[in-house]
Amino acid sequence: MPMVSVIIPAFNRVEYIKETIQSVLDQNYPNIEIIAVDDGSSDGTYDVLKRFSDEKTITLLSHDNRENKGQSAALNVGLRAASGELLAILDSDDLFAPTKIAEQVEFLEADPSFDMVYGNGLAVDRYGNPLFYTLPENHTETGDPARVLVDCYVAIPGGALIRRTLIEKVGFFEESFRAAQDHDMAIRLFEAGKVGYLPTVAFHYRKHEDSISQKGLERRWSTGFEVLRRAQKRYPYPSRIIRKRAAVLNFRLGQTYWRESRRIIAVPLLVKSAMLDPLRALKVLLGRERVV
Repeated sequence: MPMVSVIIPAFNRVEYIKETIQSVLDQNYPNIEIIAVDDGSSDGTYDVLKRFSDEKTITLLSHDNRENKGQSAALNVGLRAASGELLAILDSDDLFAPTKIAEQVEFLEADPSFDMVYGNGLAVDRYGNPLFYTLPENHTETGDPARVLVDCYVAIPGGALIRRTLIEKVGFFEESFRAAQDHDMAIRLFEAGKVGYLPTVAFHYRKHEDSISQKGLERRWSTGFEVLRRAQKRYPYPSRIIRKRAAVLNFRLGQTYWRESRRIIAVPLLVKSAMLDPLRALKVLLGRERVV
């Protein structure tokens, strides 16, 4: 049974962190180490983690002087400390499904040619009530990094189990990114490794107004342009794929500004998006593709 290192970066999640850690402790797989990295929390999260650490159920790490350096930096601290040959990442407000690690370890052990496997996610509200699945029932994996570049559908936090050798190949999380670092990592993993999919729920993704994915949308989509630039430089993506992703970024950034009533900035971005990918724009206008 290979060792699995679960890295949990935490910043001000006192309301959820105990349940998050418990979901790892409750796994039906025995060979797990939990590494929690506090990213300068000020709401009591660190104290909760310290109690788990005192009970020797987790290893608690933090930056020097308990600074807040961002999720990427916290993840890299955890990755450097991990001793497992298989690595998993869990956001501090999400939950592992009870059989997530056992099922994914079995998949990777059965076929050593795979470097990573991921599963479906179930979005839940702040109280744990189910909302929707993050992937459709008919989802399949082709292993094509272009598909991940255009529409990042893989949850590196929560959903995946990754061989250490693949992380060593692609490098750590980009610490200059304070958003979209998960998409950047997913793209690099797909470029360098063979990825499989298990059509079972691997994690519960908590949707609430204070979640990282709901905050800083302008920063996330703006960072996306740099993620795209680096991907284009690093890997031979077709020009049509680059245009499609640029269209998505322009649309999402324009959508963010539109919702903030910053229409003068939003309109040129929305127009540019339509010019870059007119077919998709037409589908949206005709209601054939839902926009959330």
